[in-house]
Amino acid sequence: MRGRITRTRVLGSALLALPLFAVSAQGAPPAPRADTPERIDAPDLPGATPINHLQVLGTHNSYALPVDRRLVELMRPRFEAMLAAFDALPEERRALMAEEHPNGISFDDALNYLHPDLTTQLDLGMRSLELDVNPDPDGGRYADPAGYRALRREGIAPGFAIDEAALARPGYKVQHIVDYDFRSHCTLFVTCLAQIRDWSDAHQGHVPLFILVEAKSQGRKLFADSAEPLPFDKAAFDALDAEILSVFDRSRIITPDDLRGEHATLNAAARAGNWPRLERARGKVMFLMITANGPQGAAAYLEGHPSLAGRVAFLRANPGEDHAAFLMYDNAIVREDEIRKAVAEGYLVRTRSDIETYEARANDMTRANAALGSGAQIVSTDFERPGNVYGTPYLVRLPTGEGAAARLSPAAGGQ
Repeated sequence: MRGRITRTRVLGSALLALPLFAVSAQGAPPAPRADTPERIDAPDLPGATPINHLQVLGTHNSYALPVDRRLVELMRPRFEAMLAAFDALPEERRALMAEEHPNGISFDDALNYLHPDLTTQLDLGMRSLELDVNPDPDGGRYADPAGYRALRREGIAPGFAIDEAALARPGYKVQHIVDYDFRSHCTLFVTCLAQIRDWSDAHQGHVPLFILVEAKSQGRKLFADSAEPLPFDKAAFDALDAEILSVFDRSRIITPDDLRGEHATLNAAARAGNWPRLERARGKVMFLMITANGPQGAAAYLEGHPSLAGRVAFLRANPGEDHAAFLMYDNAIVREDEIRKAVAEGYLVRTRSDIETYEARANDMTRANAALGSGAQIVSTDFERPGNVYGTPYLVRLPTGEGAAARLSPAAGGQ
């Protein structure tokens, strides 16, 4: 597989049975918002359904727009050299890389997916979105991408414009790989959040939206003249929470404190089945924090917040940790039994139906069927609508039909 493990998190890594819910923990159901139509997701699901008994479909790198192909060609030798260096990684790390990136897709195929804007994805029935965030507290840090400067030095004019005004503003920027894969449907994190909020306002009967937030914590520069990476320390995470709360009122968010209730730890609450019921979770959002380099990459999010007390987002964890409620097993073929076990134990799990675009190219539903059948509550895809660059009919939908927003998880007795 030398030189051929290339997906998103690889590129990032290269750069460096349930008791009753305690009503008091959640409060009353959200009040209807004025002048909005009542459209109910999955109306057949009982209101007493715990939200960890749901299964929804979502998208991976939901914000992304295509990379300028001229920049892809410019970067090809550099990335292929970096990928070849994975052979030097410790055996345990190589095994994990092979599990999470199993298909050996070439560099050209790694990012070959096309997402519409966030609102369209939500209209299609996606109930999980993924946003990658990069700190820019002063503004302008990413306003002149080093990749475009490299193209200009070669006498090549960049083919796509960037949102210079948004990039100049202070605040988190939504980009996959700084200076290379930086084009986004919404440049500012708060803009992405506002689009999600506005859609939610217009569809207040939706099942909870599961928003994955990837803190881009790897620190290796792609170009010599790239800006120095900023660390994701406690202050950076505090600012990230503040941006979320600047867009979403606290009453609209399902937080770790809501799950914990009177339990000593978040893990205990999840294992006890203390998740909110659907009737009190409609119209709300839930934030799930991940990093490209595993749970340790967001350790600072726990500083001063044991078991995520007072935090806005849940944090990817390992089973049994005090703050564990949300787990991530991307390879549903390898980890299907573990996913089923974790879901049965009360954890919320995210997995993927396709990796490195292989499934779309081969029109292979094996992984999608494993992901959906595993019972993982969140299944992420890069192919949520008909049509792909490979000309295959590959498409991922919930088995309940076109546009279905949620179903009962198979691990919770659903079909």
